[in-house]
Amino acid sequence: MSAFLASGGSGSIKVLGGAAAAAKDAGAAAKSCSGAAAKSCSGAAAKSCSGAAAKSCSGAAAPAEGSSSSSSNTDGAAPAKKEKRVKKRGRKGGPGADEDGDPDKSDSPSGGKSGKDAAAETPLGTPPIEVGDLDAFALMPAPQGITVMCRITRDKKGMDRGMYPTYFLHMERDDGRKVFLLAGRKRKRSKTSNYLIATDPVDLSRDGDSFVGKLRANLMGTKFTVFDGGLSFEKRGALARDGTGLRQEMAAVCYETNVLGFKGPRRMAVVIPGMDAEQQRVAIRPRGERDSLLSRWTMRSLEGLIELHNKSPVWNDETQSYVLNFHGRVTQASVKNFQIVHDTDLDYIVMQFGRVAEEVFTMDYSYPMCALQAFAIALSSFDGKLACE
Repeated sequence: MSAFLASGGSGSIKVLGGAAAAAKDAGAAAKSCSGAAAKSCSGAAAKSCSGAAAKSCSGAAAPAEGSSSSSSNTDGAAPAKKEKRVKKRGRKGGPGADEDGDPDKSDSPSGGKSGKDAAAETPLGTPPIEVGDLDAFALMPAPQGITVMCRITRDKKGMDRGMYPTYFLHMERDDGRKVFLLAGRKRKRSKTSNYLIATDPVDLSRDGDSFVGKLRANLMGTKFTVFDGGLSFEKRGALARDGTGLRQEMAAVCYETNVLGFKGPRRMAVVIPGMDAEQQRVAIRPRGERDSLLSRWTMRSLEGLIELHNKSPVWNDETQSYVLNFHGRVTQASVKNFQIVHDTDLDYIVMQFGRVAEEVFTMDYSYPMCALQAFAIALSSFDGKLACE
């Protein structure tokens, strides 16, 4: 895991399940892709989605072989505990959970695996992990060697949830049970898109004991910052000049359209704090705009940070679409489907996210990412200025 140590329009993305499954589903898969979008994407255009292009944060998300269809558009230390904080244990079921409790299964077998994954079966869920205190778990990096498999359910029911839906994150266990982790909702009357994230499925208030973080967009809705539950420097700086209680920036997300505009998959870059030798997250507590993750990424001042990108999709002539291998975890095409990797190891999926039903999405994350980071990054793909289905 040396790569993670701190150092000095829409284009359809398909999810295929291997060569045999791809041949079997080619007809239906091709139909799910926009004809105009497919015709406008050539081999050369597909190649432009890789390598250096990804590093420039212009990568577009698209499905790769062995994965399900998807579309994309542009559009360490834990925070100080609040007084009287109630210890919350992982909740089973709860809002957003499926009644049957069964994990999603793809009709297509896994395919297109790298050598290290060739013999591995697609797991049914996360191995037993003790959740315990939800506040602490939300900020804890995934255990090394384990992919934490989750499901996000979008709830649009209610008077205003059509515009301000609530999102529920559950961890899927290998015994079929689901454990509630986080909930998020877009704030009303905000100048820019702003999502509150809490460990309580009901109380999502900024001042509540369950508040653990938030996601904030820029005016254009193309760049996002993920914060923990601490206070901003403007609110806390004068009271604690040593930085005590200042909020941490947990991640930054940047979306940019490629040369094909909305006719091709989008590209994204993710910047997160690095890990020290003790596998603890480096604390990033900006005292000004120049110290923020987005500013440091723009200036290429990446010491102590990890830069990730969405995995470039591959153009499939047979299905006339961009494809990514989600190993059975994603089953429907969507602009929101993506995989996040490090440039030094494209086979190691740090995070992946994709649609399995109209209001249900899977979200899996691995070390060094934590639940709050992954959930907030997923929420950024839902934002109205980016999402286009």
